[in-house]
Amino acid sequence: MSKNPIPQGKYVPAKKINNLVYSAGMTPRVDGKLILTGKIKSNEDIEKYKDSVIQAAKNSLIAIKNSLSESEKLDDIVNLTVYVNCEEDFSLHSKIADFASEYLVDELGERGISPRTSVGVASLPGDAPVEVQIIASFI
Repeated sequence: MSKNPIPQGKYVPAKKINNLVYSAGMTPRVDGKLILTGKIKSNEDIEKYKDSVIQAAKNSLIAIKNSLSESEKLDDIVNLTVYVNCEEDFSLHSKIADFASEYLVDELGERGISPRTSVGVASLPGDAPVEVQIIASFI
């Protein structure tokens, strides 16, 4: 099992409540360091941000999986929220969120498809380009 993302403050990477697991909002960090910083720009090819979005989603999924005991199993992604640190005129939020959705489907198949929200924000911690939060169910 992969190790949990390193919290950047006083919080836990994920928490179980009943049969749900909530990940913290995860930025695209590897070993505690952002792999990309800065706002997502309207005049750039969004493929530039794909690896960062996938890393943030991966961090969220790792945190969720690591919160489960050996007798528990990830069942379904219940909800996905993607926060996009972007310029004011950026409008491809859902295309950025598609990278996270595609990653979850690659990892979990149909169980990775869920309702989702993509939100443009003025800034994110450490000037991260994206932050991903996942809610999942387990059995």
